[in-house]
Amino acid sequence: MTRPITLFTGQWADMPFEEVARRAGEWGYDGLEIACWGDHLDPWRAAEDDGYVRDRLDIMEKNNLGVYAVSNHLKGQAVCDDPIDERHRAILPDRIWGDGDAEGIRQRAAEEMKVTARAAARLGVRTVTGFTGSSIWKYVAMFPPTPDELIERGYRDFADRWNPIIDVFDEVGVRFALEPHPSEIAYDYWTSRRALDAIGHRENFGLNFDPSHFVWQDLNPVMFLSDFRDRIYHVHVKESVKQLDGRNSRLGSHLPWGDPRRGWDFVTAGHGDVPWEPIFRMLNSIGYDGPTSVEWEDAGMDRLQGGAEGVAHVRRLASITPSGASFDSAFSTTN
Repeated sequence: MTRPITLFTGQWADMPFEEVARRAGEWGYDGLEIACWGDHLDPWRAAEDDGYVRDRLDIMEKNNLGVYAVSNHLKGQAVCDDPIDERHRAILPDRIWGDGDAEGIRQRAAEEMKVTARAAARLGVRTVTGFTGSSIWKYVAMFPPTPDELIERGYRDFADRWNPIIDVFDEVGVRFALEPHPSEIAYDYWTSRRALDAIGHRENFGLNFDPSHFVWQDLNPVMFLSDFRDRIYHVHVKESVKQLDGRNSRLGSHLPWGDPRRGWDFVTAGHGDVPWEPIFRMLNSIGYDGPTSVEWEDAGMDRLQGGAEGVAHVRRLASITPSGASFDSAFSTTN
């Protein structure tokens, strides 16, 4: 099955968009998943300015690249988060931060997500990837004892804030793919189910599958693909590695990324614990034909080397053809 191999530009946003596109073309990527930060994509301009849209597309075409998805993870995070604090100030532009009032930030972030849907449609893109934020992630430890109603209130808050956003996605024919991830309303198997239930299983609300966030939680990514097959709208190829020695834990101990005391980290695709071959066999089985987007996030490797290595790794995985193997056999390879 032929799937485009793309580069997610989020971790490259300190580089000019033209330079990232040039490098991606030279490395052999088919296209990009363009981040809405740095100078890569301004969704407000793209939603209103024909010349700006043409400029972005010309840069892609010059480098033999297609645009397959748009990412607005950072603004999406602010839609539901509580509290809003200095962490958000570091990732949000002045236009969204404004005077720092938390509810104002949430409302402005929601408006940008609507604009992002319109921008994606004008670029000819079918899928926007991103985060939703969560008002209840702070209760993940469930202690002090957390009433069921408090958690249910968080899912209602998510639905109340995202249903009007998805209305705009419906209007322009674009899908939103939430990346299940710690700090989101959906971060594992059961929270993904609950989030989809909360928003009424709307057709244009689905999932961006990134197995790196599952492996360190001891979740089975192959099972996730099988069970959510009708909601997999985009795929990230990012690796995770666990090196638990009895001192470190999956919670990370408030240690920075790349610190070996964490016990786990993100590494270049092909060098970690994600069971990629069973995953790609399951992608074939469920008929997923969208992008496989390399997300480079390795604190221990030069990113220019990692960017080139990533596309080579996915090219090899792309050669896996449907085998007719049962789900049980794929599942057994990951346990």
